[in-house]
Amino acid sequence: MNKEILFVVESISNEKNVDKEIIFQAIERALVTVTKRKYIDAEIRVVIDRVSGDYETFRYWTVVANEQEQEFPSKQLTLEQAKQMNPEVEVGDTIEIPVESIKYGRILAQLAKQIITGEIRKAEHSRQVEHFRKYVDTLVTGTVKRVTREYILLDMGDGIEGVLRMEDVLPRENWRVQDKVRAILTGIKNDGARDPLLLLSRTCNSMLRELFKIEVPEIAEDLIVIKSVARDPGLRSKVAVKSNDGRIDPIGACIGIRGARIQAISNELNGEHVDVVIWDDNPAQLVVNAMVPAQIASIVVDEASKQMTLAVKEEHLAQAIGRNGQNVKLASELTGWRLEVISTDEFAARADKEQGATVAEFVDKLNVDQELAQLLVQEGFRTLEDLAYAPIKDLSSIEGLDKDAAKLLKDRASNILLQQALSGGDSAEGSSKPSDAANSSNEASDLASLPNMNSAILQLLNDHDINNCEDLAEQAVDDILEFASDLLDRDAAAQLIMAARSKANWF
Repeated sequence: MNKEILFVVESISNEKNVDKEIIFQAIERALVTVTKRKYIDAEIRVVIDRVSGDYETFRYWTVVANEQEQEFPSKQLTLEQAKQMNPEVEVGDTIEIPVESIKYGRILAQLAKQIITGEIRKAEHSRQVEHFRKYVDTLVTGTVKRVTREYILLDMGDGIEGVLRMEDVLPRENWRVQDKVRAILTGIKNDGARDPLLLLSRTCNSMLRELFKIEVPEIAEDLIVIKSVARDPGLRSKVAVKSNDGRIDPIGACIGIRGARIQAISNELNGEHVDVVIWDDNPAQLVVNAMVPAQIASIVVDEASKQMTLAVKEEHLAQAIGRNGQNVKLASELTGWRLEVISTDEFAARADKEQGATVAEFVDKLNVDQELAQLLVQEGFRTLEDLAYAPIKDLSSIEGLDKDAAKLLKDRASNILLQQALSGGDSAEGSSKPSDAANSSNEASDLASLPNMNSAILQLLNDHDINNCEDLAEQAVDDILEFASDLLDRDAAAQLIMAARSKANWF
């Protein structure tokens, strides 16, 4: 029994708090290293008995098919050579023989100690990485060790260092050695060759979120939720909050008595001005809230391009845009919408121009006079789709339009849209109806080819899950008239159903 090896393993394991198996493996590698000095270029394997401490040494070769594949003769045997030692061996197997073991002595013990020290360092390294990994995206504190032009080096404790690059430091911040610094741990640089290096930042949005959690207990307890954050680090930021308890005012809770809470956050961020706004699920209202302190006079929402145009009075225009566009930029980042801020005069001029273009389109395409086209625009109809999908009763309520005239106008708009769809043209510009994608799909279906079909009927059928001729063929006349009596009479409905049945090869 080799008690010396067992003693080394036991003592190092207790002293360094390292698993015994790691130490056994380190000693095995040390024995392999020393043995290779005797068997140059050979492959060596050493196995230590974990109970007795005795060990055996083996030399092994990899089996290759023939001499052409034998690149390293000292480490490889051809299949023919290997079968002389073991008839059952195959290509790719390893074959080994026992060789004389090196005696465990002073030189070997010193080498084993070096390897064990390296293994212990690796184990400590791994523990450090895992310890800090759970703190990623949270606030940590370090002490400044060194300040350079490129970065600030921090002592994070236990011999671990953190680095704040200058682009991750707030403007006009000056740190000195021994200063305490709070920052967000954004990641861990771990190349395995040295201690892990913690990557820190004071400019990321998480910094603001974590400070709010510390200063506002209602946020830490999830009574108030931070929905969105936008920052111009060190200068200004906007935070949208929502209360989960109707009895709590989220803005008042975040600001604190006499602004104590928000002031503490601002001081930590080197005077950064923080706006707290109410979150709203309505995007338009959220944008209005986010534009504080500017007052919005009018707003136009384009859902298709996710853009909003905001009108403010001329004297408030500079305040709404902010210095270097800061206010509108932060509001856009906070809400996720592209924002354009213009004066109320420019807003009115654009509206007049768009209204004139719409009037001209109605006159040209619907073959109506200027007066009727202007009347339609004044009533809120901006596109051909608006007319095609409008209920007959809404159109006939317009002064000068009876039910027959309204139906004629609606059919004209529907037929123009249907012709555009069948010819592959785009529908009228400016439409922002949420059902546009469905309309295009319907008009491209086999229903569009039925006699007397138009886009209004197609849309109505689609709204009732009738998407093709097979679906329509299964309907009865009364079923169709229940929801389409404004567009179809009994005979027209019957003709459509029969045409669909013919198209679906029912006969």
